[in-house]
Amino acid sequence: MKLHLNNTFNKELPADKVLENTRRQVLDACFSYVTPKKTANPSLIHVSEEMLVELGLTKDDAKTNKFLSIFTGNEVLENTHPYAMCYGGHQFGNWAGQLGDGRAINLFEVTHNKKQWAVQLKGAGETPYSRTADGLAVLRSSIREYLCSEAMHHLGVPTTRALSLSLSGDEVLRDVLYNGNRAYEKGAIVSRTAPSFIRFGSFEILSSRKNNVALQQLTDYTINHFYPEITSTGKQKYLDFLTKVRDNTIEMIVHWQRVGFVHGVMNTDNMSILGLTIDYGPYGWLEGFDFGWTPNTTDAQHKRYRFGNQSYIGLWNLFKLANALYPLIEEAEPLQQILDGYNSLFKEQYETMMKSKLGLIQNNDTDSELIGRLEETLHLIETDMTIFFRNLSKITKEDTISIAIEKIAEAFYNPLELKDEIKQHWETWLTQYIDRLQQETQTNEQRKQHMNGVNPKYVLRNYMAQLAIDDANKGDYNLIEEFYQLLKQPYSEQPQHHKWFAKRPEWARNKVGCSMLSCSS
Repeated sequence: MKLHLNNTFNKELPADKVLENTRRQVLDACFSYVTPKKTANPSLIHVSEEMLVELGLTKDDAKTNKFLSIFTGNEVLENTHPYAMCYGGHQFGNWAGQLGDGRAINLFEVTHNKKQWAVQLKGAGETPYSRTADGLAVLRSSIREYLCSEAMHHLGVPTTRALSLSLSGDEVLRDVLYNGNRAYEKGAIVSRTAPSFIRFGSFEILSSRKNNVALQQLTDYTINHFYPEITSTGKQKYLDFLTKVRDNTIEMIVHWQRVGFVHGVMNTDNMSILGLTIDYGPYGWLEGFDFGWTPNTTDAQHKRYRFGNQSYIGLWNLFKLANALYPLIEEAEPLQQILDGYNSLFKEQYETMMKSKLGLIQNNDTDSELIGRLEETLHLIETDMTIFFRNLSKITKEDTISIAIEKIAEAFYNPLELKDEIKQHWETWLTQYIDRLQQETQTNEQRKQHMNGVNPKYVLRNYMAQLAIDDANKGDYNLIEEFYQLLKQPYSEQPQHHKWFAKRPEWARNKVGCSMLSCSS
C-alpha cells in the first residue's frame, strides 16, 4: 500500500507543546499530536471504491491487514504524526469557547492526481478536546455519515467524503435521546476525507485568545493551499478570502435547499472554511416540504437550524468569521460590505436554482412570484418534496389541470386532504405554471431531462438509513451496499430500485432515527 504523503497542516502551523493526551485548554496552537486508540477486534464493513482511487489506492490494498489497521487507528503509518485540530465555535448562537476534534483524529495528507486530501478517523478515541466524552463513535451514526457524505457528493453538493466504515469490536455507551436511558452500542470508525477540515471556529478560537500571529499563520496557510486564486496582498488578501468563503457558503446552502437537506447543527465549528458540508450528525432530508422542520431534537424548541433558516444562519456564521478575521484587517466597513452582499447573492442564486427545479430557462418577471406561491402551496398539504419535484417534470404544456394534479398526486401524504380551498390553491398554481411553460422554447422532453438532472429521484431518507442501521446491528450489511450503489446515481431512474422512490412509511413518522435525532453519537 503506497500513499504519496504531503503533510502540510502539522508542518506549517503551530503545534501544541504539551504531548500528553489529557483534556485541557490548548493554547497557542492549531493542533495537538495524538495517537488513535487501539481497538479490540476491528473489521471492515464497507469501502468507497471512488475514494480509494482518489487517494491512489486499489481494491487489493483495501483487502490487506495494513489497510484495516491504519484506517481503524490500530497502526500509525510510518513517517506520519496523527493530530487533533483545535477550534472553538458558537453553538446554537452562544460562544462555547474551545471545542476542537473531540473524536476526530487526522492521520495524514495525501497528494494524488494533483489533488490534496486530508484523511481523518472519526471515533478513534480521546483527544485533548474530548471534554467529558470518550472520543468514540457508534455504528448508527457512522453508517449515516458514511452513506450521506458519499450520497451528497453524487447529488452535486459540496461535501467532505468518506473512505471506509469499520467496526471497532468495542461496545460504546450512549444515551440516544439524552433522556437518561443509556445503553451499549456497537462501536465504529469512519475514515473521512476532504481537502481540509479547517472550520470557521479554527479562526474564532485564535482571535478570541488574541493570538493574532497564529491567526495570520492559519489564514495565510488556508489561502496558499486552498484559495491560490487569491493573489492580492496586505489587508485586501484577507478581504478577498472572506469574499470567497462567503460565496462558497452560499453555493453550498443553495444546494442544500435544492435537494431538501437539513444539516441540523450549523454551529460555527461545523462550518467548513471551504464551503463543504461537514459533520453529518443529526441531519435529515425533508419528507413533507416544510420550512419549519429541523431533524435535531436539541433544536426542537427554537428550531434555529430549521430548513427555512439555513440561509440566515449561513450569514450569521459569516459575521462571526468576519469578527474573527478583524484583527488582520482592523477596519469594519470593508468586512461589512462583503457581508451586506450576502442576501442579494443568495436570493439570486436561490431563484436561479428554483427556476431550474421548475424547468424554466427563459427570464420572466413573474418567476419570483411563481416560486413564492409554490412554496406557500406546498405547505397547505403534506407534500413529499423529492417526489413532487421529480414528478413535476412529467407535466406538459398541453396538460389540463386535472391531468397535472394526477401526475403529482403521488407526492401527497393524504390525497383526501386535497379538496375545497386547498385544491383551489393547487389548481391556481398549476394553471400559472402551465401558462408559464408556454413561454419556454424547449420541448416537453427537453425540459423533463433538464429537470431530472437537478431534481433527484433518490435521496438518503432517514427511514432508509435506519433500515440499514437496523440490519447492520444484526450483522447484515447488504442494505449499506445497496444504498451506496443506489445513491451513486441519484438522478437516474434505476427501475430495479423504484421501491425507494416512495414517501416515508407511516411506521417511520415518529420512530427514533427516522424523524428526529440527537447529537449523541
